[in-house]
Amino acid sequence: MTQKNHKDFNRVLTRIDVLVLAFGAMIGWGWVVLTNEWILSAGSFGAMLAFLLGGILVVFVGLTYAELTTVFPKTGGAYFFLKETLGKRFAFIVSWALLLGYISVVAFEAVALPTVVEYIFPDYQFGYMWTLAGWDVYISWAAVGIIGSIVITFINWIGVKQAAFLQLTLTILLVAVGLLLAFGSFIGGSAENMKPFLAGGIGGLMTVLIMTPFLFVGFDVIPQVAEEMNIPMKAIGKILILSVGFAAMWYILIILSVSLGLSPDQLENTKLATADAMAVVFGSPIFAKILILGGIAGIITSWNAFIIGASRIMFAMAEEGVLPKWFGKIHPKYKTPGNAILFIGFLSTLSPLLGRPALVWFVDAGGLAIVVAYFFVACAFLYLRKTQPDLHRPFQAGKSSIVGWVALLLSIGFILLYMPGMPSALVWPYEWAITLIWWIIGFYFLFKIPGNIKTDYKGAISDEQSTPFNQ
Repeated sequence: MTQKNHKDFNRVLTRIDVLVLAFGAMIGWGWVVLTNEWILSAGSFGAMLAFLLGGILVVFVGLTYAELTTVFPKTGGAYFFLKETLGKRFAFIVSWALLLGYISVVAFEAVALPTVVEYIFPDYQFGYMWTLAGWDVYISWAAVGIIGSIVITFINWIGVKQAAFLQLTLTILLVAVGLLLAFGSFIGGSAENMKPFLAGGIGGLMTVLIMTPFLFVGFDVIPQVAEEMNIPMKAIGKILILSVGFAAMWYILIILSVSLGLSPDQLENTKLATADAMAVVFGSPIFAKILILGGIAGIITSWNAFIIGASRIMFAMAEEGVLPKWFGKIHPKYKTPGNAILFIGFLSTLSPLLGRPALVWFVDAGGLAIVVAYFFVACAFLYLRKTQPDLHRPFQAGKSSIVGWVALLLSIGFILLYMPGMPSALVWPYEWAITLIWWIIGFYFLFKIPGNIKTDYKGAISDEQSTPFNQ
């Protein structure tokens, strides 16, 4: 990428902006709807242990990202990790995988928003359109997601600082609601409700553990905005790992709070365990509505972060000539990759028309793509450690390569979980169709890339070299 691109983007993101961007991306809607499943599967302590272990595992992947981000501080993140190590075609593969993962999250949130509103206003559906996978789609239901998509897309289109302010505001609301639940559970809950502490044995623990990498996805948005940060390079790695730590603490706190607030029988018969726990510990259904507002904030923070991440990947790929140049246009006034944002916004605007079953389709198809990307990033990390051990690294993930090997093995393990024959395999036809269609389109662009040319990268941008951009 040329020096010109440093001038095209506004370097306006502070340490807090970047931390909140990643944390908000990881804390979406899952904590509201899945907490009872985690506790019932593994028990209260078992579920918390799964998230503690999952957080540790994700830290290994995050460390590879952290080091490579400071070596290649360019918009597009993983694309340049692979381009500068294994070549342009591998760079395309990892970026195309991340794009599916990120766009799947964006589409997921556009479907999740009307799903949440339905809990608050259960009778707002009218205007039947069609039935998909046994679920009736109504125009009023879809309109909530469509309008939300248009608003989020517009905010991102007019500037990353505006998007970051939205992220900060909603994350504060999200955290306040979560802390309110915790406070109420500690005061009005009961330790007896936490029994059984362990359930389902090793199988129960694994059931929750395999969900954690995908609930933690979001820290990898940080590399996508490397050229919009107004912070020293060496701080990026620390912020990335800190965001994973905060997310792990958040999930553990929510599990503890719900375990204290609801008995096992109540957990068995709840649709939204966190909302019901909030109502029980405070003795009023009004507090359940307050928690739903926190859930909506979680949807929007994740939605917002992944539009930012996906649009920056598309911009980088267009700049590199592996996607049409149209996606690489920077808006002359707002200094954002406006065309890429509009394209992703268009896709998310259509997704509510698929109805609620699309939630699972997007999560599963996108989850596989993201773990594939993790695998290739670990490969890039190990390749660079082997071929250029003395390369300047503003943030270094340990002196040995053990971090990369652990990330690589974990990625392979999770990829296998999606394959046919496994209990968590992708579902045919919907989830495999999304995956296959995406990669058929991707192979069209991949085969147009001439050779697998890679750059001999000579060194990272040091903090001193990057200072002019950080002022």
